[in-house]
Amino acid sequence: MAVRAMNTCVIFRSASTPPPLIISRQCCCLRQLTASSRHRNRSNSHSFLRCAPHPLSHVTVRSYSVHNLVEMVMEELASIRKRGGRVRATSKLELASTGELLEDKLKKGTLQKGLLLEFKKDSERLLLAVALKPDGKKNWMVSDQNGITTSIKPQQVTFIVPGTENFEPTEISEFVQKAHDNLDPALLEFAWNELLEKNKSVTVQELAEMIFGSAEPLETYCAHLLLSRDDVYFAVLESKGPSSVYGPRTANQVEELLRRKLATEAAEKEFKELIQLLRSAKQMPPQDKRPRLSWKTEEKTWHKIQSLEAFAIDSCKNDDQTKTAGMILKAMGLAKTSSAAVNLLIDIGYFPVHVNLDLLKLNLPTDHRDEILLAAESLLSASTDLDEADRIDLTHLKVYAIDVDEADELDDALSATRLQDGRIKIWIHVADPTSLVQPGSIIDKDARRRGTSVFLPTATYPMFPERLAMEGMSLKQGKLCNAVTVSVVLRSDGSIAEYAVENSIIKPTYMLTYESATELLHLNLEEEIELKILSEAAALRLRWRREQGAIDTATLEMRIKVTNPDHPEPSIKLYVENQADAAMRLVSEMMILCGEVIATFGSHNNIPLPYRGQPQSNIDTSAFAHLPEGPVRSSAIVRIMRAAEMDFRNPIRHGVMGLPGYVQFTSPIRRYMDLAAHYQVKAFLSGDSPPFSAGELEGIASTVNMTTRVVRRLSSSSLRYWVVEYLRRQPKGRRYRALVLRFIKDREAAILLTEIGVHASSWVSTGVQIGDEVDVQVEEAHPRDDVLSLKEVEAV
Repeated sequence: MAVRAMNTCVIFRSASTPPPLIISRQCCCLRQLTASSRHRNRSNSHSFLRCAPHPLSHVTVRSYSVHNLVEMVMEELASIRKRGGRVRATSKLELASTGELLEDKLKKGTLQKGLLLEFKKDSERLLLAVALKPDGKKNWMVSDQNGITTSIKPQQVTFIVPGTENFEPTEISEFVQKAHDNLDPALLEFAWNELLEKNKSVTVQELAEMIFGSAEPLETYCAHLLLSRDDVYFAVLESKGPSSVYGPRTANQVEELLRRKLATEAAEKEFKELIQLLRSAKQMPPQDKRPRLSWKTEEKTWHKIQSLEAFAIDSCKNDDQTKTAGMILKAMGLAKTSSAAVNLLIDIGYFPVHVNLDLLKLNLPTDHRDEILLAAESLLSASTDLDEADRIDLTHLKVYAIDVDEADELDDALSATRLQDGRIKIWIHVADPTSLVQPGSIIDKDARRRGTSVFLPTATYPMFPERLAMEGMSLKQGKLCNAVTVSVVLRSDGSIAEYAVENSIIKPTYMLTYESATELLHLNLEEEIELKILSEAAALRLRWRREQGAIDTATLEMRIKVTNPDHPEPSIKLYVENQADAAMRLVSEMMILCGEVIATFGSHNNIPLPYRGQPQSNIDTSAFAHLPEGPVRSSAIVRIMRAAEMDFRNPIRHGVMGLPGYVQFTSPIRRYMDLAAHYQVKAFLSGDSPPFSAGELEGIASTVNMTTRVVRRLSSSSLRYWVVEYLRRQPKGRRYRALVLRFIKDREAAILLTEIGVHASSWVSTGVQIGDEVDVQVEEAHPRDDVLSLKEVEAV
């Protein structure tokens, strides 16, 4: 073995097994040549660069870690600055002054048979190929490194390897392998150091001669790869076809580019780790997946997951979020679509299988802020009733609270008796949240912002903090409760003879579901005579309203209750309610009666209120007499109804209900406009001015109604999702009885599945008419895509 020391570097040569070509002093690299050594031994340095004439097929070049490389380059850059020299950027003029023009350096390569060339296959791939023969006037047929023969255009050629006039296509793979095995960025950095100080440009062949001591095809191609992949040390000064001249960048430029490169590599590493994490999470069984909150522990990971979530629900705040989500989906081999993002988030356990995307998209508040909860607790602990002295004691009355079986908040309850003259007296007791909450308070403002409680199959998001609503405001069986009571005496025809609106205290006797109330009515128990009187009053009211032009729109309604919604297979309970049922009729008629009384009370006392109306003078109900009573007729009438209207100074006729005026008043815990009506009425009862003028009420209603419409759409879409999911789970081939409501187009009919209260559509056979019943089966049910396909089947 021969050893030569030059310029403080060491070169090893071996005839048998060639060791690494270059090993530098101390850190085994070429970077740390000091300026003084270069000046003292410039000729030796040049000799050193040319000391290895043998081709790269006989050498192995040592590689270095990126961080070590950057550290050493930074040291050298610091050294350059310490020497007081600022090396200026290389210009074309300065390069020309060295005696050699750029144009002279650019030697145009001409394609001919047998040449080895590099060409651009597509936007991402560069391949080596051997030129075979011309293909037309300009194009060439080539055989690439994969053994594929193709025609390429001249502009696709990126480099022609010099000295390869008779290259064989079979040799390309070995050539490529040798080149890639012997690339070392350290060599390029060393050349940059030398050329920067000499302020010289370089061609690919010159660089090969400089760093490898040879310009043979393999060394030249290696030099080309180093330069073409470099984005730090050299910039292209001039190009002519596949030939280019490169100039060294300044020290400051290199320092900045290295800094950016480190940042980019760190980001790429971080991104790869995220993708690996996502793939790992996807493969885990459902019970082992990370909980949603665990994704928030690392800020960088959380930032990317947030971008993916924003993309999934179409709410990206900026281009960066869209780009990040797109990169993640691409790396995971998925399409760049919101549905693909949703599925990925489900697969990793971040979203539950049945995630409510509409709820996320609408960004409705589902929790109460800490300051609201604290204010609620303060109200509960104070429990001061400002109206205590003015309340009438109605605890002697039997009070029925009737609602759905899972109701959390009870807003209203009913009492009744028969007077000595035979007339019926009714008390409608409405919960009194204004005994705790005042207009303009922090809790009032939060309730106004929410507008309404949100009732979904999976959860309820109350307008007020839950404990305040449940313990401070809601009516409770056997407990003393504050209320606003509307009492009414009916005439024998169902019209209002007398009424009063008063602050009260009551003690609810029964908390009944609609089903249990209906059963009690059917039992006709003497001890529950009050319930029977209420039912009689409801019948009187319905008859009276119809005489006033009311339109009966009672139909079947469906409710769904989902327990454990985050589970892949949650429990779904479906309830079908007939609005014409005795107990439902009873409650709805009493609520309508209360609304009429409040409108009359407000009108007589000039109280600004949210009066509701619905002009229907153009509807001739006799035109629908040929349709069967019930859902068919109701569906036809509802389709031509005009939208409801509001006035805040005077009542307006509500044609659908057959009332001269109407105000929603019976759900102040659930609906803000009901609460606003309570504020106005309660102020009058206490002798104060109403807190809101008509104009202020109108402004509040505009905001609240907008929120309410959004919530209504959310409730509808959520109900639809779980209906389709319920049908998806049913045994294949199950039959459903369906009522034909109308025809949409040709034989496609709007139908009502009477067993489950679901509206849908299906193609029905010739001969089927509106009002007929048919049997249908589910063909497809995909809740996420809102797909429900039904087909008619022959009746058994």
